[in-house]
Amino acid sequence: MPRYALLVEYHGAPFAGWQRQNDQPSVQGAIEAALAKLEPRDHTIAAAGRTDAGVHATGQVAHCDMERDWDPFRLSEALNFHLKPAPVAIVNCAQVADDWHARFDAVERQYLFRLMSRRAPLTSDAGQMWRVKHPLDADAMQAGADQLLGQHDFTTFRSSICQAKSPVKTLDALRVEALPHANGTEYRFHVRARSFLHNQVRSFVGTLERVGAEAWTPDDVGKALAAKDRSACGPVCPPQGLYLAAVKYPENPFA
Repeated sequence: MPRYALLVEYHGAPFAGWQRQNDQPSVQGAIEAALAKLEPRDHTIAAAGRTDAGVHATGQVAHCDMERDWDPFRLSEALNFHLKPAPVAIVNCAQVADDWHARFDAVERQYLFRLMSRRAPLTSDAGQMWRVKHPLDADAMQAGADQLLGQHDFTTFRSSICQAKSPVKTLDALRVEALPHANGTEYRFHVRARSFLHNQVRSFVGTLERVGAEAWTPDDVGKALAAKDRSACGPVCPPQGLYLAAVKYPENPFA
């Protein structure tokens, strides 16, 4: 059975997350239903990461096994036709080795979180970023973020329902970018690691927002990390600003 890598983009608002669920819509379920239109049978796909309810993706990667030998372009076009009107798109497709795996072959995952500081409600970006009404200090947030870099026990920034075997992870990058607009300032948090704990990025951003608002100092982030205690974490920010932006492999399957 030929195996295909899929580069997937989606708006997470209508979904209960990536993972297939019996009684709620999911991104995985939508793609598997589209695959069943092409080859009528049960399909099971695997993804590089399981995003939560409301989380978006511009660079999710999944793989599927087909019975027919599909031209990758025609497969992506057919899937996009059957995915309508769900806000899910296959933006690239490539045939890969039979043992290639979207999750286990990944060597890095990149997330983006978008936060807007402004008094007025969001309109065109509603549901796509987190809004706060107060100003934020980007330099202070970066100083706090720097304390999280490297290998640590991230128990403080780990959901209580996280199923990872170990809280020890290596954070390769956490960069805070400020983008002034005429109607507010957007802050983008660029985060890179091989793998993440459940709610880790949202816990980082919620904590750093407290630093930017001057409710915490940058050193408080290091103290929270050292505590290895979930109660020491700042607020977990809402999901709508979070994007799975890219997944890296030893060889790019879409090159």
